[in-house]
Amino acid sequence: MTETSLRSVTVERTSTGHFVATNVRGGTVSFGTGAAGDTEFTPVELLLAALGGCTAVDVDVATSRHAEPTVFTVAVQGTKVDDELGNRLTDLAVTFHVTFPDGEGAERARAILPRAVKTSHDRLCTVSRTVETGTPVRATVEQA
Repeated sequence: MTETSLRSVTVERTSTGHFVATNVRGGTVSFGTGAAGDTEFTPVELLLAALGGCTAVDVDVATSRHAEPTVFTVAVQGTKVDDELGNRLTDLAVTFHVTFPDGEGAERARAILPRAVKTSHDRLCTVSRTVETGTPVRATVEQA
């Protein structure tokens, strides 16, 4: 593993049910349990955001070099189930809603859009590729 291939965040508890994740560049995102009245994202919502965000970044890079979109939203959803396999999400779906203004560059962007979404999903997006391949997760406790 090279220095550039390792990805990491640190999660710190800030109070009961509230946490902050910090990346190596110093960026932060707070999240929590999703208790009533709490607006913070839950870990499941962050996973959905990561699924949509990963492909959105790839698609934006591919299409916006030809035309600036007038609408660019990505809806991501899944159904939470608790069965013999435990808690998990099923029926994950990432749906793009993208429009471009009139013009030659926009025609090219519209033509590229389906291929960019497919390429990101099938090959480029680390998040969806990791979920779909079923990469094992190891959880350990480090003794102080």
